[in-house]
Amino acid sequence: MTTPDIAPELLQSLEVYSNGTSAWFEDEADAWVSAHLISKDVSDTEVKMIFQDDIHPEREHVFEAKLKLLEKKSITLPPLRNPPRLENIDDLTNLSHLNEPSVLNTIRIRYGQRNIYTYSGIVLIATNPFDRVPLYEPDIIQQYSGRKRGELEPHLFAIAEDAYRCMIREQTNQTIVVSGESGAGKTVSAKFIMRYFATADDKDATSKTAKASSMTEVEEQILATNPIMEAFGNAKTSRNDNSSRFGKYIEIQFDKTCNIVGAKIRTYLLERSRLIFQPEVERNYHIFYQLCAGAPINERKELDLKDWTKFHYLNQSGTGVIPGVDDVEEFDLTQRSLSMVGIAVQTQWQIFRLLASLLHIGNIEIGGRTDATVASDEPALALATKLLGISASDFKKWLTKRQIVTRSDSIIKNLTPAQAVVVRDSVAKYIYASLFDWLVDVVNHSLSCQTEGLVSTFIGVLDIYGFEHFKKNSFEQFCINYANEKLQQQFNQHVFKLEQEEYIKEQINWQFIEFSDNQPCIEMIEARLGILSLLDEESRLPTGSDQGFCDKLFNNFGTPTYKNYFKKPRFSNKSFIVVHYAHDVEYEAEGFMDKNKDTVPDEILTLLQNAKSEFLVDMLATATEAANATAQSNRESVMGTPKPGPLKRAGGAAAKKPTLGSIFKLSLISLMDTIGQTNVHYIRCIKPNEAKVAWVFDPNMVLAQLRACGVLETIRISCAGYPTRWTFEEFADRYYALVNSKYWDPHTNPDVKHLCHIILDTYISDKDKYQIGLSKLFFRAGQLAYLEKLRADRWNECTILLQKNMRRFITRIRYLRMKDLSLRLQQVARRKVGQRQLLHLKHDKVATVIQAQVRGFLARQRQKKIIAFITNIQAVTRRKLAQRYFANFKQNYAATQIQRLVRGFLSRKKLQEQRRFITRVQGCVRKRQAKKHLQSLRVEARSATHLQQVSYKLENKVVELTQHITQHKEEKEQIRTKATQLESQIKSWMDKYDKLDSKTKALEAAAVQSTATLQDLQSAYNDLQTKYDTTSEQLKERTAELERLQADLDQHRNEVTQLKNRPARIQTLGNGNSAGSSNDEVAELKNQIAALKAQLSQSLKTPKRQGSVNSPFPRSLSPSHVAGRGYSPDRSARSPSSPGAAHYRYNSPLAMENSADAPPSKVMYAEPEQMRPMSLDHHHLQQQANPEESLRQLLQDVEPLEKEIVDGLIIQLKVLPPSPQQLPMRQEIMFPAHTIGVCVTQMWRYGYLAESERLLFTVMDTIQRHCLNFQGEETIVPCAYWLSNAHELLSLVCSTEQELLRDLQYNAMKGRRGVGWHEFEKLVSTVKFELQCLEDNLYHHWLTELKKRLEKMAVPALIENQSLPGFQATETNRFFGKILASASTPAFTMDELLNFLNRIYRAMKCYYMHETVIEQVQTELLKLIGVSTFNDLVMRRNYNSWKRAMQIQYNITRLEEWCKIHDAADSIIQLEHLMQAAKLLQLKKETQQDIQTIYDVCWLLAPSQVQKLLQNYYVADYEEPISNDILRAVASRVSSGDANDILLLDNVSVDDSPYEVPEPDNVNLFQYLPSFVNLQRLKQLMTLTSVVPPLTRKDSLSMGA
Repeated sequence: MTTPDIAPELLQSLEVYSNGTSAWFEDEADAWVSAHLISKDVSDTEVKMIFQDDIHPEREHVFEAKLKLLEKKSITLPPLRNPPRLENIDDLTNLSHLNEPSVLNTIRIRYGQRNIYTYSGIVLIATNPFDRVPLYEPDIIQQYSGRKRGELEPHLFAIAEDAYRCMIREQTNQTIVVSGESGAGKTVSAKFIMRYFATADDKDATSKTAKASSMTEVEEQILATNPIMEAFGNAKTSRNDNSSRFGKYIEIQFDKTCNIVGAKIRTYLLERSRLIFQPEVERNYHIFYQLCAGAPINERKELDLKDWTKFHYLNQSGTGVIPGVDDVEEFDLTQRSLSMVGIAVQTQWQIFRLLASLLHIGNIEIGGRTDATVASDEPALALATKLLGISASDFKKWLTKRQIVTRSDSIIKNLTPAQAVVVRDSVAKYIYASLFDWLVDVVNHSLSCQTEGLVSTFIGVLDIYGFEHFKKNSFEQFCINYANEKLQQQFNQHVFKLEQEEYIKEQINWQFIEFSDNQPCIEMIEARLGILSLLDEESRLPTGSDQGFCDKLFNNFGTPTYKNYFKKPRFSNKSFIVVHYAHDVEYEAEGFMDKNKDTVPDEILTLLQNAKSEFLVDMLATATEAANATAQSNRESVMGTPKPGPLKRAGGAAAKKPTLGSIFKLSLISLMDTIGQTNVHYIRCIKPNEAKVAWVFDPNMVLAQLRACGVLETIRISCAGYPTRWTFEEFADRYYALVNSKYWDPHTNPDVKHLCHIILDTYISDKDKYQIGLSKLFFRAGQLAYLEKLRADRWNECTILLQKNMRRFITRIRYLRMKDLSLRLQQVARRKVGQRQLLHLKHDKVATVIQAQVRGFLARQRQKKIIAFITNIQAVTRRKLAQRYFANFKQNYAATQIQRLVRGFLSRKKLQEQRRFITRVQGCVRKRQAKKHLQSLRVEARSATHLQQVSYKLENKVVELTQHITQHKEEKEQIRTKATQLESQIKSWMDKYDKLDSKTKALEAAAVQSTATLQDLQSAYNDLQTKYDTTSEQLKERTAELERLQADLDQHRNEVTQLKNRPARIQTLGNGNSAGSSNDEVAELKNQIAALKAQLSQSLKTPKRQGSVNSPFPRSLSPSHVAGRGYSPDRSARSPSSPGAAHYRYNSPLAMENSADAPPSKVMYAEPEQMRPMSLDHHHLQQQANPEESLRQLLQDVEPLEKEIVDGLIIQLKVLPPSPQQLPMRQEIMFPAHTIGVCVTQMWRYGYLAESERLLFTVMDTIQRHCLNFQGEETIVPCAYWLSNAHELLSLVCSTEQELLRDLQYNAMKGRRGVGWHEFEKLVSTVKFELQCLEDNLYHHWLTELKKRLEKMAVPALIENQSLPGFQATETNRFFGKILASASTPAFTMDELLNFLNRIYRAMKCYYMHETVIEQVQTELLKLIGVSTFNDLVMRRNYNSWKRAMQIQYNITRLEEWCKIHDAADSIIQLEHLMQAAKLLQLKKETQQDIQTIYDVCWLLAPSQVQKLLQNYYVADYEEPISNDILRAVASRVSSGDANDILLLDNVSVDDSPYEVPEPDNVNLFQYLPSFVNLQRLKQLMTLTSVVPPLTRKDSLSMGA
């Protein structure tokens, strides 16, 4: 390549194009495509460069140009592509090559990565995703609140926050201009901006009212205007389902303390023609479809509403439904919003009635050929006039006729059908436009601040239509593009103003920047003889027409003066072309006249103004008045401008009926004046594709919008001056390596400005290519690319030098290692040969020894086998002989046994036969002797003497039976007496039962207040009823038994009588049998009587149960009735078991007003030697005769005792400081609770319930007030100390209750009973509930203060602190940046955070806090740390590098170790999100497999979180940036429909900490007071308690028995 004589500037530009350099080339499909240079040829006259396409390698792009043309800038070099590191940058002005394709490519890359927002200097570019994105949640709003622009990712919330901060800082009004074409997302963006102002908390302002959980009424009303304006002003178009068909400017008003106090809405150019006609696939305004779908049945019948397909104004396009939109729900939302802004329901239905009448007007059919006619029975006419409250005949007349008024007469002329349709439609448009204006006026009256002087500043949000260019463009598009011309001019002037201010501020030499000013085009539209003026002039002529308007335009602007702004179409005389800044637009003049005039016949207007409907009349009057007031204010504002020329035509008759064009021009000029007086912020909304498909990017369409919205013009203006701006530190950090190290040696403390001068003087000879300001360096376009090339060449040289030396070093090291290896190998080989020879000799010696041993072993084995064989033969022979001898012996023995048994059997048989024979002989002899004796007895029995003896014996038996009967009678009388006694006893039981029943009824009335008492009464009643029933059954059984006994006695008497009356002569055998029978019966009777006696005796001896007469409760504590010491009404009414108990927890009387006005308390600590126990003095008790009486007096005088406890034991108490070396004894910590417990227990034992209640509630109230006085870290010790004592006191109350219950049961067993247990139970229940509330309040205040402190420490300590040596990361992450960086240390270190947690844990452990409470505290604090640090890490940009991740991982490890040491290993899970985020930043991110690994390792992170962390990853100089393909793949995993795919974790509430009260412990009351506590009454109480014996106290419980 030759080096011709080329201008230095051009030569410098050509040097940038080296092999491999990427540049952009235009393309029809993709707008711009990228290619890299493969060859370059520069001759004396021309330059030729060949580029290879990056996507299609087979495609080449050739650039050829003459050098002269390049020098004259008639031809420009191909725009350069930025390095991959910068292509994902969030601000386009930071691109090293700022050109059109680079801007488009950056937006495309960011959009593919699901980043819809990008900065371009002062402009925020918002690309519509056509999908739901998690970018507008309340947590995101709070993240941007208080942050400067640039700290977080680009967002419209950042623009809103910037406007808010400018308003506070400069006390000036602000404007946010949201523009873009239909479907770009303007309305949604404006809506979210207003939501941000209404919901964001101002973290910095001190006088601003803090946001509560809900918004103020004004803020809710401001947000409620969005559904109203959308319903009445938005419609579905071919480009947008919710397109705003009007422009609006919303002023959000603030007072001096920056609180929102009101709002005001101004609207511009409502598209009236949409009411009467909609193109295909479009809809009318939303409110009509909402009304048809959501109106109730009765109202639907009254208004005769049908389906939308039945109305002409709704069915022309054939589309009436929007996918995903429920018109019924939207109608309910519209109604709620109308109510929110103060429109009553009756008025709302008047509005809907008016809307229904418009639909019926559209259904009026007009017939006729030449003259218009309307049928007399036209149903739509009758319905419309009925709803409007006007005469049907008059409306019909003036709908088809027109009145022409002359000087002397008036002429009524028939209208053609087409003219009649125009009149009908103009009436509908007039009514709807008036209704819209009235609605805006009502909303303004409701929202605007009515207090004079209260509004200090405002922030305006302008949501206005973008530039429009359709196939057919009419009057609406002309007005819209005219407005965009004005806005673009203001935008250009604002950008130029900022550029100029920047140059002046930096005091650099600069020249005027030329930019394309569209003022001539604006003047052509709005000047005295401009397009709008000519349109008004033609509209006032009776014979004016659209063609006449076109002819005037051709005549006035067909001159060469306007050739650059106005053109005549080649093939049409009814249209004209205006050359706008964005595009040439052809407008069809047809309809311009009618739309501009937009007038209603005076007769119909009079008819409407005199209608019967009061709402219609008031609405028209209000709308007209509001329009006149707006026009007057616009005129006044315009008259104050230096260009009053175009307004001179607004006079005379024209002023009475201003045209729509003149109204719009005045309002637009007024809007420009308003914007000109404010500080403007810009949001440009981009529509990425025409089909509204989610995440699809059409480059040509986006490029056209970038040109139309002025973004590229802004870049061109910047490039005309000094677009590249670097601070001295940034420039030196980037290019320090271009000069010798002596200029930036850190040991010499180099001067940054001097270093920058050296670099610039060395490499840039043309001083015009850069300017040096006060704090920045300014460069012309292209200079940065040249410096980047020099920097790359310099680093390449350094790299080559390093590689050369490193390769030499590596080669020499390799040679030395090979030499050393050879020597070592030789040594090893020789050693191996010697070892092998030695091994051979060893083998020979070993073989000889082995042979000898083997031979001997084999011989021994043969000998052993022979001996074993002989031994086996001998054993077998001997066994055979023994078996033969044993068989013979066995046979002989069996024969002997058989013989013995046979002989014995024969002998026994013979003996038995002889014995039977002898027995038979003896029996016969004895029988013969017995017969002889019987005969002698029979003879003897027949004698009289024997009969007398038998009779005498029988009489004796009768007498004996008579005596027995008499005895039975006496026993019966005794039984009757006892039965009478039982009956009297039953009667007394019945009386007692009646008394109990009456008491039960009395207790039933009190059962409403105590459910537990009612259950006890019911159970006691059931027990008594059961006892009574059992006793009655027993009495009945005993009565039946007595009756049976009486019957038995009677039967026995009869039997005895029969025995006495028997004849004297009884046969001997018969007498014997009767006597035996009588004896048996008597014996049986005696046995039965004995059994009955035993049963009766057992039943009569059963012990009787004694029940309480006064109360069904067998429990009593008080020795006397305590009715006089009842509860106060508010105390006795409480019950912890009531349904409102949960609500009462935070509304307890203990939860008093915050004592913020009280002076802050200070913790007083005691020395360990002061904690020795107090000695009890018993000398003063010797003079007291009755210690128990002294104890009673001490307890009754509660006020001094209460004062000692409150002052000495709570407020002025010295506590032991938490010691890390040794835990104190439990009694040294819990003695306040136990001292109070001793007092309360004694009061309860002696029945002083009211005194104990007063003491307890005073103590709890004092503890809470005392702890609430501490703030911040001072709460650690007192809150932990008193939280433990409060729980100890709760446990003591429960234990004392159980102990007193046992005492009561013991007294009941002794026959003593008491009263007052029911009142005691109520008191204990209330006290336990109040103690739980006290614990809850102490815990809540303690955790709130700890969280406030920890919230400030977590992020600096865990995220920003760098305690791992060797991996220090700076913000720039570069070498020179480390040298120049100041020692910026975080506000808190990890050691301070761990120390803070140690103090909390030490206090909880030393003060014996319950284990469950310790776990709750640790979990809540670690959760706060994990959530706040993770959310901060996710939202940080240009910060998250792998070194930062190493530091964070090290800090997390230290926190994990702390958790394991302090028994909080389970709470580590709260840090899992942060741990996985740190792992993600450290893992590789080069391939798809790496990304899959990231998702596997970081399984807990949502796809949105992974995407955000990868997008914000800060790439160091030595790292390759994450490829766009990888980022797109990560973005594709994000699903808008997944509810679990969240970006930020739910914030941990600082003011709300849930608390679970632990179960009470089983504790024993001890008496302990430290020696430093000088409380005389408490000491005396302790002494008396120890002196009074327990038995005496137990006896005192039963004194009331």
